[in-house]
Amino acid sequence: QVQLVESGGGLVQPGGSLRLSCAASGSGFSINTMGWYRQAPGKQRELVASIASGGITNYADSVKGRFTISRDNAQNTVYLLMNTLEPEDTAVYYCNAVARWIVRGDDYTFWGQGTQVTVSS
Repeated sequence: QVQLVESGGGLVQPGGSLRLSCAASGSGFSINTMGWYRQAPGKQRELVASIASGGITNYADSVKGRFTISRDNAQNTVYLLMNTLEPEDTAVYYCNAVARWIVRGDDYTFWGQGTQVTVSS
């Protein structure tokens, strides 16, 4: 199993910034892609940004130029720096990791518990 623990959510005014962190722990797995998804009330969960183990990143169009994803492979930690936040960014943000079970070579997807981000004046 891989456990994902998120931190850094909260309340921020429009135009402000927040930094989310997600630390992965567990044994027997090799973590590949890590990312952040979000789910606003009444909406489907959507990809915000992802980063492969080699550093290739992918962003939703709505956050390009405002959000930056990064990772520390040695610490199995992924970060999401969110700048110029807008009320539309309000959602529960979930950390995601795709990890390969070393024993069998199967890929599994793991989720964090979610952290609330609220952008409001």
